[in-house]
Amino acid sequence: MHHDYTTKVVWTGNRGSGTSSYRAYDRTWNIEAAGKPVVECSNDPLLGGDPAKMNPEDLLISALSACHMLWYLHFASEAGIVVLGYEDAPVAVGETGAGGAGRFLSCELCPRITVADGADLAAAEAIHHRIHKVCYIARSVNFPVSYAPQFIVTSV
Repeated sequence: MHHDYTTKVVWTGNRGSGTSSYRAYDRTWNIEAAGKPVVECSNDPLLGGDPAKMNPEDLLISALSACHMLWYLHFASEAGIVVLGYEDAPVAVGETGAGGAGRFLSCELCPRITVADGADLAAAEAIHHRIHKVCYIARSVNFPVSYAPQFIVTSV
């Protein structure tokens, strides 16, 4: 079964003279999707982008983390593991080669997962290793993804 995913990317960086020179325009754009808030973006701050705006690298590792989280919650629910909180601070490593071409080399997901007292922590940890087989985003990237979960156990 095929799925279509659509958004609209609109360049917002024309200062009046377009791309008349390399420094004449901003590397900014909006991501738009019907019925959803607009996401203002810029390029990587290392390349002069606005550090207050999301860049493609931020968006990719956020999508990878979010997809992993959603599958984790699904599998935890099926396994009877009660997750009360989940947050992740993924760390991706990239490189820039000669000529400026870049790529991701790896990404480590570092979720802090709060589980209810009595949860089987070995089973909770093992779930992470099943997700890469089903996560849409993880199955689409060409760099290794690793997991360093931290569990917090609390009473309900």
